[in-house]
Amino acid sequence: MSDDPDTGRDGDAIVATAWQLAEAEGWAAVTARRLAERADVDLGALYERFADRDAVVTAVAVRGFADLAVALTTARTAVGRPPEMWPAVMAAYLDFAYANPEVYDAMFAHTPDLTLGAEQVPETVAATFAELRAALVPLAAGRDPDTLAELGWSLLHGMIMLTRGGRLRPEAQDQREQMLDNHLFTPP
Repeated sequence: MSDDPDTGRDGDAIVATAWQLAEAEGWAAVTARRLAERADVDLGALYERFADRDAVVTAVAVRGFADLAVALTTARTAVGRPPEMWPAVMAAYLDFAYANPEVYDAMFAHTPDLTLGAEQVPETVAATFAELRAALVPLAAGRDPDTLAELGWSLLHGMIMLTRGGRLRPEAQDQREQMLDNHLFTPP
């Protein structure tokens, strides 16, 4: 058995199944028995790979960060000019978060150890931050790119959570995105 709980056929199937089940029915529906049944693995095999439900949620979150980092890389490298990077990355980030709300919650609300401030941050979290940073470096103009990336990430995350919670005016969503896209990060 590998040290990484989500490697191998069974682990991959369990993580994929947990992702799908959470998105379809919410995290409360993700139980060991349902996971084993839906992933077509023995309950014992599930517990060999994952100590408990929290370990499954963490594996889904790590996979979510990996997928988000790929989406951000794809968006950033698809544009031709550096000033176009942030809008492309921002759009990819928002698309991922709104398309995968339960996984996004696993990434940010259910796994407090997956943070840039942790001693050992998973590669996928660091890769996500690196892509946000890479998109904002051309706009830094003497400002600290790490702080700018933290601010960008904070604004995106806040907008997502407030939008999902129904706390922001729906009719102003495009205007908020446009302001974040074009005005907030222009060089001083």
